[in-house]
Amino acid sequence: MPAQRLKRFLEENRIPYISIPHDSTFTAQETAASAHVRGQELAKTVMVRLDDRIVMAVLPSTAMLDLESLRKATGTKHAMLATEQQFQDRFPDCEVGAMPPFGNLYDLPVYVDSSLREDEHIAFNAGRHNELVQISYADFERLVRPKIVTLVYGAHTHA
Repeated sequence: MPAQRLKRFLEENRIPYISIPHDSTFTAQETAASAHVRGQELAKTVMVRLDDRIVMAVLPSTAMLDLESLRKATGTKHAMLATEQQFQDRFPDCEVGAMPPFGNLYDLPVYVDSSLREDEHIAFNAGRHNELVQISYADFERLVRPKIVTLVYGAHTHA
């Protein structure tokens, strides 16, 4: 079952979702394979420190986060991966590393890679290492209101 906070939020907003149980996994690639979800549609949540604050970066599981692109997009001086100790207490209803990309439920800003908008659906960890939730990308964007930026290596931006 999804993390209680996420489940309640989706149900209160009448968002149809699919729960996808799978074998316990700890990498995005293992999760995509175990859950039979295309890697591009599986979103991974990466916790990042931007100067002195923690934010969520959400990108396709097949991509690598470009911290410099995120730093530039946010106008911050420093961007680095957050350590588990820096964020684990923010997600009391989730297993560490299995947080859903709903920063709005945990008082965290969310930055989403623009390529995720290309898919009709988005799947993501549901707070446990053995379950995904899939919803429409449009519902995700409407509920979370993330900042859409370029987060992955090799993406081309147009000025």
